[in-house]
Amino acid sequence: MALYQVTIAYDGTEFKGFQRQKNGRTVQAELESALRMLNWQERSLLSAGRTDSGVHAEGQVVAFQLDWPHSVEQLKKAMNGLLPSDIGVQAVSQADIGFHPRFAAMARDYRYQIYFSDSPNPLKERFHWRVWPKLEIEILQRGCRLFEGKHDFRAFGKAPDEDSPTQRTIQSADWKIDPAGNEAFFRIRAKAFLYHMVRRIVYVLVRAGQMRIDLDDIQACIEKQSELPAGLAPAKGLILEQIIY
Repeated sequence: MALYQVTIAYDGTEFKGFQRQKNGRTVQAELESALRMLNWQERSLLSAGRTDSGVHAEGQVVAFQLDWPHSVEQLKKAMNGLLPSDIGVQAVSQADIGFHPRFAAMARDYRYQIYFSDSPNPLKERFHWRVWPKLEIEILQRGCRLFEGKHDFRAFGKAPDEDSPTQRTIQSADWKIDPAGNEAFFRIRAKAFLYHMVRRIVYVLVRAGQMRIDLDDIQACIEKQSELPAGLAPAKGLILEQIIY
């Protein structure tokens, strides 16, 4: 019996999030169903965190114990042969006993994808938020600086439970525009995030980039929890890029 650390990617479009639930298709349930075909005996696998309904991943990490007499490469092939086409195992390795993908994580990287167009592009709609008109990149970058560091983010997300703190430390946040100026990519890193926090930050910054929200109002919201216009960026543009250990 060994403990395995597995990195997975998934298209979250058809999932009701990562975590198993009674009603609705989930990534966790699909993974556990495949593992049971390999004689997996545990009740629940461990994960680095949950993703919301419709959110994608390139580098989600799970862990489980399995009596597997073959190589890690053969385990990767076996899992991919059993999983549906919208989930793919990227890497498999043996982990040290006691490894927990959530608590061992030093940071989590998320990427949010936007494309600029006044009309829908079906080839991009699945993984991007369509925004028009284009955004002022200088305002986006200045806005990022406001979020970096340790702050109380209660106005930008919800804690796992009522007694949990809402302080989080943003290690880095940055926007990049592709050379053609048709797409924008937001990347943000922190050890942990509040529920809906990344999508709320993206929404606020996009509205600032459209000159609908002032940066001073964003700063006041971060420092004093003053109100900003309600809204979340669509889940389809958000990707869990990697977990850092």
